[in-house]
Amino acid sequence: MSDGCEVAVIAYTNKNQREIAAQLGEESWKYFKALKRHFKAVIEEEIEKQDMIVLHDYYSDSLSLFIRIDHNRHCISEIDTKMKKILREAESRLFHEYPTVQAVFDTGYIFIDKSVGSIHEAVLKAHQQAFAMAEKRIQSEFNEMVYEMNKIISQRKIKLLAQPIIDVASKEIRAWEMLTRGPEGTALESPLQLFSVARQTNMLYELEMIVLSKTLEQITLTGCTHDIFINFTPITLGNSRFVRDMKTMMQSYKNIKPSQITFEITERDSIEGIENFIYNIKVLRGMGIKIAVDDTGAGYASLNTISEIMPDVIKIDRSVIQNIDKNSVKESMLKGLLLVAKEAGSIVVAEGIESEEEASVLSRNKVELAQGYFYARPGLLKTV
Repeated sequence: MSDGCEVAVIAYTNKNQREIAAQLGEESWKYFKALKRHFKAVIEEEIEKQDMIVLHDYYSDSLSLFIRIDHNRHCISEIDTKMKKILREAESRLFHEYPTVQAVFDTGYIFIDKSVGSIHEAVLKAHQQAFAMAEKRIQSEFNEMVYEMNKIISQRKIKLLAQPIIDVASKEIRAWEMLTRGPEGTALESPLQLFSVARQTNMLYELEMIVLSKTLEQITLTGCTHDIFINFTPITLGNSRFVRDMKTMMQSYKNIKPSQITFEITERDSIEGIENFIYNIKVLRGMGIKIAVDDTGAGYASLNTISEIMPDVIKIDRSVIQNIDKNSVKESMLKGLLLVAKEAGSIVVAEGIESEEEASVLSRNKVELAQGYFYARPGLLKTV
C-alpha cells in the first residue's frame, strides 16, 4: 500500500462443505485439498505476478486473495469479472476431477481501508469484511455495510468534486468532470470503496442517481455554463428505469439544457447482455445528451463500445498517456486512437496528464482536450 496503489481482498468460501464431507466421508480431505489446488492454479494463471501479494488458506472451507489494484490498469467491474472468472474455471477443473460432487461457493471483495489503525489492523478488518461480503451472514459486517450504504442513500451523503477539462491549445476550461466521494473520514470516502460496496449490496443504481441529482443541483447553484461530464456504469445506463427517472429529475431543472450534459460510460463492463443499454443511449442522444466512452486504450471493451455506439467523446486512458513523451509506441497508439475518433466523429479528451512533457505530445498531435493534475486537481465546481 506504500506505493499508492489500493489493495483488494477477495474471499472465496465453500457454502456446502458439511454436505460434501458427509457425502465423501473419510475421502473428503482429498477433495478439499484438490479444491485449494485448483483455485491456486487458476489464480496464478489469471492474476499478473506483480499484482498478487499473497494467497491465504485461513480455513478449511475458504481462500482469500490479496491483490494490488493500480488505478491506471484496474477498475471495480474488472475485479468483479476476474473474481467470477477464477471461480468458474476452478469449479470446472474441480468438477472434471470429481464429477459426482457439486461444490457451491460464495465470493466477495473489499478494499483495505488505510485509515484503520496499523496496517495489521487494516488487513484483518478488510479480511473479515471480505468474508462478510461473500457469506452475507445475518448479523454480520455485511449487514453493517448494507446499513451504511442505506444511510448514504437515504441521506444523500456524498460529496462531489469537479476536475476541469482543458482546451490543450488555449488552456481554457471547456468542461468539468464530476467526481464522487463518500462521507468524509469514513471507510466509504474512497470512490473505489464506495462503488464496490454499492455494487455488492445492490445499491449501485440508487447511488449513481444521487450523483446525477446532486450534479444538477451544483450546476444550478453555481450557474455553470460549461459542459458537465457525469460518470455512469453501463449497468445503470442500461437499467429499464433510467431514462424515465432521469427525465423526471431533469424536469425540476428547466435551466439546464440536455446539450450541456455528457454521460460518461465508466469502467470496462461489457455492454453485451445489458438489454436496454443501446436503446437508452439512443433515447438520451435524441434528447441532446452527449455520450462519452472512458478508458479508451485500456482494453478491448472500450473499443468495442465505441464501435457499438459511436460516441460524441472518446476519453483516452491514463495508461496510454503516462510517460508518452518517452515511449514512441505509446505515441503511435495515441495516433491510432485519434484515427478511430475521427472515423467515429468523436472529440478526444486525454486523461491523466501529469507533466509538461506529456502535454507537449498532445499539442503536437493536435489533441483537442485534456485533463489531469498538470492542469488542475479536483476541487469545487466553478463558473469560470
